[in-house]
Amino acid sequence: MSGIVVVGAGQAGSSLVAKLRAEGFTGKLTLIGEEHAPPYQRPPLSKKYLLGEMELERLYLRPEAFYAENDITLLTDRRVDAIDLADRTLVLGGETLAYDQLALTTGSIPRRLPPAVGGLLGGVHVVRTLRDVDRIATEIRPGARALIVGGGYIGLEAAAVASKLGLDVTLVEMADRILQRVAAPETSDYFRALHRGHGVDLREGVGLERLTGEDRVTGARLTDGTDLTVDMVIVGIGISPATELAEAAGLTVDNGIAVDAQGRTSDASVWAAGDCASFPWRDGRIRLESVQNAIDQAELVARNMLGAQEAYDPKVWFWSDQYDVKLQIAGLNTGYDRVVIRRGERDGVVSHWYFAGARLLAVDAMNDPRSYMVGKRLIDAGRSADPAAIADPATDLKDLMKA
Repeated sequence: MSGIVVVGAGQAGSSLVAKLRAEGFTGKLTLIGEEHAPPYQRPPLSKKYLLGEMELERLYLRPEAFYAENDITLLTDRRVDAIDLADRTLVLGGETLAYDQLALTTGSIPRRLPPAVGGLLGGVHVVRTLRDVDRIATEIRPGARALIVGGGYIGLEAAAVASKLGLDVTLVEMADRILQRVAAPETSDYFRALHRGHGVDLREGVGLERLTGEDRVTGARLTDGTDLTVDMVIVGIGISPATELAEAAGLTVDNGIAVDAQGRTSDASVWAAGDCASFPWRDGRIRLESVQNAIDQAELVARNMLGAQEAYDPKVWFWSDQYDVKLQIAGLNTGYDRVVIRRGERDGVVSHWYFAGARLLAVDAMNDPRSYMVGKRLIDAGRSADPAAIADPATDLKDLMKA
């Protein structure tokens, strides 16, 4: 028996193999990762780890000994070159590895600046892997001039950490406002004020025309004609699903590796989960880039690989840490037509509730865990709440659950 092979040793891959063993799978189990380190958490990389508040070992999702103790073959520093669906084999370097079932948890890859714009210059970084952040750490010094390209959550988190470390930070966002793709103007306003209050030179409606320098970046020309002196650049312009391996094998790809409700791809013996996978949702398909989705979907796939036949019904939530603000998001705001603001008792405590008609879709809660928890429970239960009651600071949020 060839057993189960999982390609991609991130949050989803680690969760999947652990769940397989927890569910009683006793066959051969192999987890393959391209990085040198065992599976680790990504969110703290650009925050607590870069700030020196978290040691490397604390990043690991499970102790290194976990894999051997559970008879999981962990192959690190190994790249899968090809999948042969007909023979059910993988090619790794000069070796061939057979499988009975295969799970792809290949995650996502950061979008980079094109070479013509200066993306290959030294000092230009993305934030995705341990190696990426270790490289950034070597260039961090108070007073250095950092340019952050992109005003989504990746760029804003990078700006917050760089500012806390004493760098002189400029952030440019080509769209009319930061977070334009993912949040309401009210949430954009909140974080714009937060960053400017911490000294970030935040410029919206302005893009990067090109970086300048010989071997290393020394400057930037913006689309409004401004020239900046730059010591380092962090690019936060989004991520793309890692589908190259799946595409080359002939698997169906649709904004990610296309899977059915159970997590199975267009090949009956191949599954996918996490950032790389798109799945049926409502009247279309969706791909979620979050830790919780990686865990939940991977664990569901593990059960289905063992015959459970369960459909995936995601409970959507995200978070972002910037300075002393914890943003917690429940639900997806797609299709909203109204935002209700609930203000807390202290400055900076506020939540934004997204509605489509009378239906509650999502909540952005800034330093407001109570609003987040109540909103999440309502959304998960398919329930709504009276917008006027939400906006009234005298309303006890617990009463919304009783209505």
